[in-house]
Amino acid sequence: MSSSTYDKTDQLVANTLRLLAVDEIQAANSGHPGLPLGAADIATVLWTRFLKHDPAHPTWPDRDRFILSAGHGSALLYALLHLFGYPISMDDLKHFRQWGYVTAGHPEYDPERGIEVTTGPLGQGISNAVGMALAERWLAARFNRPDFPVVDHYTYVLAGDGDLMEGVSHEAASLAGHWGLGKLIVLYDDNHISIDGPTEIAFTEDVLQRFEAYGWHVQRVDGHDMAAVDAAIRQAQAETDRPSIIACRTHIGYGSPRQDTAKVHGEPLGEEGVRATKRFFGFPEDKTFYIPDEARRRVEEMKTAGVEAHARWQAMMDAYRQAHPDLAREWDLFVRGELPDGWKKHLPDFTGEKPLATRAASGKVLDAIAPHIPMLLGGSADLTGSNKTKPKDAKDIQRGDFSGNYVHYGVREHGMAAIMNGLATHYVRPYGGTFLVFSDYMRGALRVTALMNLPVVFVFTHDSIGLGEDGPTHQPIEHLMALRAMPNLTVIRPADGNETAQAWKVALERTGPTALILSRQGLPQITPKNNALTRGAYILADPLSGDPDIILIATGSEVALALEAIDPLLAEGVSARVVSMPSWELFDAQDEAYRASVLPPDKPKLAIEAGATLGWARYVGLKGDVIGIDRFGASAPGKVVMAKYGFTVENVVTRALTLLLKIAHG
Repeated sequence: MSSSTYDKTDQLVANTLRLLAVDEIQAANSGHPGLPLGAADIATVLWTRFLKHDPAHPTWPDRDRFILSAGHGSALLYALLHLFGYPISMDDLKHFRQWGYVTAGHPEYDPERGIEVTTGPLGQGISNAVGMALAERWLAARFNRPDFPVVDHYTYVLAGDGDLMEGVSHEAASLAGHWGLGKLIVLYDDNHISIDGPTEIAFTEDVLQRFEAYGWHVQRVDGHDMAAVDAAIRQAQAETDRPSIIACRTHIGYGSPRQDTAKVHGEPLGEEGVRATKRFFGFPEDKTFYIPDEARRRVEEMKTAGVEAHARWQAMMDAYRQAHPDLAREWDLFVRGELPDGWKKHLPDFTGEKPLATRAASGKVLDAIAPHIPMLLGGSADLTGSNKTKPKDAKDIQRGDFSGNYVHYGVREHGMAAIMNGLATHYVRPYGGTFLVFSDYMRGALRVTALMNLPVVFVFTHDSIGLGEDGPTHQPIEHLMALRAMPNLTVIRPADGNETAQAWKVALERTGPTALILSRQGLPQITPKNNALTRGAYILADPLSGDPDIILIATGSEVALALEAIDPLLAEGVSARVVSMPSWELFDAQDEAYRASVLPPDKPKLAIEAGATLGWARYVGLKGDVIGIDRFGASAPGKVVMAKYGFTVENVVTRALTLLLKIAHG
């Protein structure tokens, strides 16, 4: 049987996948049967004839990547993974969407089980896939040598109408076409139905014409005709200079009583509906989670191609290690997610330097360390000069030349974040910059970064009203607190150059995401090179003798302000401790004894931060006070705005004295 010939056993495999998914959803009384029933033929073609993978070694580096961008169809993915021998058990299928089982309602990042990324928020998976395809080309440019195609695989996506409506997919697809990512192939489950009804109520553009305008290769086929889908994928593979999208016209809920209706998108079929669907496909109505022997045998036959491909790759890698030992050692670092030895010794010392914006200090750190960290891939959403994200010796990545180490994402903050997620799953250490206020534009992708706990560094500059004349549209207020509210994300707002250097050290040593919050305005150098930023908060200044009367806690640009208030307070008979607190998350991770030594519970505390005050009560206590901002900013020179909003020595002293007086009077 040739690889492009399909028979009744292939159809049996597809129907097995369909009905496993239906049984999963019915057992849970929750889920989305429409996509699994409609897209099972597409998935069968891809997984049995094209996908290069080895279920016994799910993280084999040169495997093809499969991303179910339409993550609500997770029951289909779990059926595929189970049938092909990944660590998804029948018990997992029977406990779909239940506590303690790996078969969550939407796929959750678990490459050891074949789940390449977390999907569900529509548009994210296809955008992650652009990052994966970019990583494939970038790694190939670095590591491949004649006769040694160490990196040579495809990224496949199964996407739905909703994915292509979401704006983030437009941003990422535009970049994929610009870069010419020829090994990215999107299978579009074109079923004309969304939750609200027929897609024509809100989605009537010519999708393929749009993608063609982005620079993609486009095709349209019957998604239930396996041979046609097969031929289209082969044509897509033959198109090496453009990414491909194949619109596969399908029937949502195919074979069920609710076929081609919105109701089948996200509701179980019900017992009678399940029985009717099984009758349609000729399956026993009284059997659940039924896998015919013929289907199992066909899958086992088809798995051998991937196993053999893996063996050939491993043999090639053994020869590569002999021919190119230095590259092989570097490759191992990439795959293990490790940084080279000695990079930290290149971190600069800013002690004694003139005032410098922390965004500029960050740029100097990158100048110093980037040449020593080959897996670092930077970029910016069209703010390179403002974010200071491009190291001095960096080379741009562009179509036809992926040998550089810097990405111009254009004005596409959301797309940049989603693409960086894909990069981070693929042996790359990405960082990307924009203004802090535009973290809102990328929040959907940033949240998925945190869910997957990926080592992405977000460089957010222009961190406060101190940026000045651009005014309230560009002056972040609530953004620091919004980022701090996100689980798994470590937020660091350094006070000067040396804290910025330490912040980069923390960010690159972490296995999860980090947000660096950096100033536009110049700040004095006030901390030692070996400061204690890694502990989240530390005592920067203390009275020469005795205990402090009050503790001033500050972050970023306000730390220098707190230091300036020490002498005026002392003139009023008040001794102050200044605590630099660049990271709540790092501080909260310290033991109780350390936290109490820095912020003794019995001492009055005044926090100073040019942002929303919400949340500071956890550190200053109910009797403490906060100098912050709970209204939008204003357009004026930065120093003027800061002064008008109370960020002056005089106001710090006044608020501190008022707080002490209030406490003294009970």
